[in-house]
Amino acid sequence: MSSNKVSREQVVEVLKTIYDPEIPANIYDLGLIYKIEIEDDNSVVVEMTLTAPNCPIAGDILEQVKSRIELIDGVSQAFINLTFEPAWDPSRMTEEAKLELGLL
Repeated sequence: MSSNKVSREQVVEVLKTIYDPEIPANIYDLGLIYKIEIEDDNSVVVEMTLTAPNCPIAGDILEQVKSRIELIDGVSQAFINLTFEPAWDPSRMTEEAKLELGLL
């Protein structure tokens, strides 16, 4: 493990490589990531949601988030907390995602 402090920017960069299979935009720009915390031991805690509670590949997305964050140099481990409170809606999307999806 590296002694360097893991940055929020590093985590965001990785999250932007993970795409929702039904919407052609990454999970960060879709607004599915509610919170990113980096602990003193470089473990990363992510609180996130999905576009729908009954998402058939929820487990795959959560595993992708965990495994990709753990590939960041210095990360000791990742914890992914799934929540549906508050529920996701399109207003959480970034301008980039809205443009990409033709909503602007």
